[in-house]
Amino acid sequence: MGSTITVRDIDPGDKAWLRREARYTGISMEEFVRRLIHEKREKTEGGTRPSEVFERHFGPKYGVELPPLPRHGYKPFVFEDERTSEA
Repeated sequence: MGSTITVRDIDPGDKAWLRREARYTGISMEEFVRRLIHEKREKTEGGTRPSEVFERHFGPKYGVELPPLPRHGYKPFVFEDERTSEA
């Protein structure tokens, strides 16, 4: 069973472009839109960031508490000798 979606208030220029591209490709406007959606989904799913993959398998949802995100900034390095001389 398929699902139906109706898109209203499409810009007339966009609709004309859609009609021309579908005609040029030799397919219906409906099939052309299906292919556009599929192509966009394929491109965006392939660009998953490593942090998203990590969070998908770990994180609060799975009982793992993740450390806070590090702040970007300068933190001066302290030598061992400097620590002991201050005490």
